[in-house]
Amino acid sequence: MTTDIHIRPATADDIALLADWACAMALETEHKRLDPDTVRRGIRSVIEQPARGRYFVAEREVAFAGRELARVPAGTLMLTYEWSDWRCGDWWWIQSVYVTPEHRRHGVFAALYRHVHGLAEAAGEAVCGLRLYVEKQNLAAQRTYASLGMGDAGYLMYEAGMPWLAKVVK
Repeated sequence: MTTDIHIRPATADDIALLADWACAMALETEHKRLDPDTVRRGIRSVIEQPARGRYFVAEREVAFAGRELARVPAGTLMLTYEWSDWRCGDWWWIQSVYVTPEHRRHGVFAALYRHVHGLAEAAGEAVCGLRLYVEKQNLAAQRTYASLGMGDAGYLMYEAGMPWLAKVVK
């Protein structure tokens, strides 16, 4: 287990960074350009209204030019909730996953995942499990999720976007 990764809840002080990461992730994985102001408002909404979800930030301890270790932000994920009447509990959806390029392949996502998995287990029957969606072509992410014990749930995802959405996602 990696001991140089620390997970903490995101705060309002993280909004700008989380928005930068969300925009970078959308461009990198889906080739979509997001409106940064909309993304910042969206993140602020989650942080100010915890019933919508919550963000976590992973920090790694890094030494700079022989100096003492310093914690630097390395990645994030957001949880949202979906009620299941079949199970009388919430599915926790993992969303907005991002690990900065220089911190990839160092266990950052695994640490974030284990953190939220532990929170879900501690919540008992109130949480059915963890879910996420992944682009069909993102094979590296699929391998990562499988290595952590997640499996294909067997669903396809459909959506119907509203006309105004085209203004904020290109």
